[in-house]
Amino acid sequence: MFEAKDIPISDNKRDFYASLAQQLTGLLEGERDMIANAANMSALINQFLPSLNWAGFYFMRGGELVLGPFQGKTACVRIAVGRGVCGTAVERQEPIVVSDVHAFPGHIACDSASRSELVVPLIKDGRVLGVLDLDSPNPNRFDDEDREGCETLVRIFLAATDMSL
Repeated sequence: MFEAKDIPISDNKRDFYASLAQQLTGLLEGERDMIANAANMSALINQFLPSLNWAGFYFMRGGELVLGPFQGKTACVRIAVGRGVCGTAVERQEPIVVSDVHAFPGHIACDSASRSELVVPLIKDGRVLGVLDLDSPNPNRFDDEDREGCETLVRIFLAATDMSL
């Protein structure tokens, strides 16, 4: 299995995310199951991205986001489209980087320790199928390089995964 030494932590985030993308590609190779792939991707992200307190997925079910595999404390189970950072990312169909969740209108505080958030929607064939959600206890934890890196991870996930249940 993967060890911390497998992905060098570097001052260069682009190199770090390139290494993480390579590891994710290998981890998902040959597996199409959505739950299995989401679980392993959440674990990989949680293991190697520093300063996270939550990493996981919500999937669209019946017109709302429903909790999927994750690493972290218990979480909100259902999120309406347009509500909180995750629901807003679905509504806008674009990633959102929030440096201070307390300043985000309508933020849903599933974990009061979270201070910043990155949400990347899972979009395939023009449809939003869910989101990748990362939370940090540190304000200003995420930046555009994190967003770009996680967008790449999401593309790998979507290419490798059968998104039907």
